[in-house]
Amino acid sequence: MPILGKRVPPGPKGLPFLGLALAVRRDALGVFTRITREYGDVVRFIVAGQERFLLNAPDLIEQVLVVQQAKFHKSELTRRITGPMIGQGLLTSEGELWRRQRRLAQPAFHRSRINEYAAPMVECAEQQIRSWHEGEVRDIAREMMELTLTIAVRTLFGTALHGEAQHVGDALEFLMRYQLWRQRSPVRLPESWPTPKNRRALREFQFIDSLVYRIIEEKRTPDGERGDLLSLLMAAMDDDGTQMTRQQLRDETMTLFIAGHETTALVLGWTWYLLATSPSAETRLHEELRDALGGRPPEVADLMKLPYLQAVLNETLRLYPPAYITARTSIEPFALGGYEFGSDTTVLMSQWVTQRDPRFFEAPDEFRPERWLNGAASKVSAGAYFPFGDGPRRCIGQGFALLEAALVVATIAQRFQLRVVPSHPVEPEPLLTLRFKHGLRMTIHARS
Repeated sequence: MPILGKRVPPGPKGLPFLGLALAVRRDALGVFTRITREYGDVVRFIVAGQERFLLNAPDLIEQVLVVQQAKFHKSELTRRITGPMIGQGLLTSEGELWRRQRRLAQPAFHRSRINEYAAPMVECAEQQIRSWHEGEVRDIAREMMELTLTIAVRTLFGTALHGEAQHVGDALEFLMRYQLWRQRSPVRLPESWPTPKNRRALREFQFIDSLVYRIIEEKRTPDGERGDLLSLLMAAMDDDGTQMTRQQLRDETMTLFIAGHETTALVLGWTWYLLATSPSAETRLHEELRDALGGRPPEVADLMKLPYLQAVLNETLRLYPPAYITARTSIEPFALGGYEFGSDTTVLMSQWVTQRDPRFFEAPDEFRPERWLNGAASKVSAGAYFPFGDGPRRCIGQGFALLEAALVVATIAQRFQLRVVPSHPVEPEPLLTLRFKHGLRMTIHARS
């Protein structure tokens, strides 16, 4: 029983047994926002017969992610959705396995190591926009997915896909949609049944697995590239002299594959959208880039001279966090917000909801990069802004993602101005990440 004490948090009743399942499936972002505004910072609700608790106060979020983090694991739902793709990678593993994998992976994500990938990131961005022309319309969401996938494969794995990039991107998108669709369906047919979706899922899983194992085997050859993150993971050795097994390397490679391009592509896509709908912010960013770079490609050392660019990215992550919700399940009893909970209690924390709460951010629905300048960021309460999570499970690739996003924006914004096609609907779609439901069709204008 999740609730141990006599006090029970308030919340909506919903439908019999189903609770809010159908409403969440239709509009998850709207439902989570509405129930927190109506019922407070600890909300109890039912989804398909299962009890859930949504937290929306910075101190409560910090309790779960930082202070009492040892009492929680990643939720079972998270493992069911992502497990088939990433196995026991850093995103889903727990306990000693997670601690060991984190120790082995940490050196590969040290800032000095990540900075070495700046030049390839810029080169890939320049190559991506080489075919862009004045006045043409492109799906910028797809363009950014292709770009970050190219960067991920080159920097993380030291290789190239040689014409397979489109297939990889389509396969990963289908598998993420497929896994989420299965978990949200009231009735789930066995994956072994030969339905069209199940058959395609099997083909895509086999394609991605064969690709990942091929990349790993290429790293084992004497003439394989050794400066990439995968090579560092393969060479990493724990205190007892052991290294990652082939299966562990596969799982971490898949985790890097997905997390290493998906989230950054979304940050970039939402950044272009927000800049296009905020001419004053776009003008200020362009002036900063012009003064600091003068049209040349950006380098790591330049980022210290680009505070407004950093503010733009922070504000994008606040309004459109790729990870829009975080779930944890307790492994022992805990107290929170004046309530007592038992083990096997699932709590949710929504970056989308908390980072748009007017108690924590003035004019929360407005795009205001200025709110992150001149030391203002230090005044934001811990737990009010957590696009990369927090505590020991904070995203290990945060530095990589922010570096890549800054360099790509600085490269492209100097060359082009992007405008949303007037008739094109822009709507967030909360899948595993916060994607564009209809893509992002934008008209390209070359800067003089």
